[in-house]
Amino acid sequence: MRLRAEKNKLKIEHSIIDGLRPVLERLLRDNEEIRSIIPGVIRQVRDAKGLPAIRITVPTTNGWKGIALSAGARQELFISTAAGKDELAAMIKAALDNG
Repeated sequence: MRLRAEKNKLKIEHSIIDGLRPVLERLLRDNEEIRSIIPGVIRQVRDAKGLPAIRITVPTTNGWKGIALSAGARQELFISTAAGKDELAAMIKAALDNG
């Protein structure tokens, strides 16, 4: 069963790394341009310490792929939006700063 949160735009089928869910919910709440966010695979990494961070990596068919880092792990994020890379990066920065 697929669970969804924040106006049915955050797909929660897998776990979400610690501290990331509130950031994603703020990002969706404050930016109508984002159609959905689908968290993907989680992998353990050594350099993911401190507060959550998200960086946009490559374009996808309907938006952007991002990588979130937090609590010793990295997680893929698939962000469905028509926004450009710089515009999306600004939205993410605002969501991270307002936490």
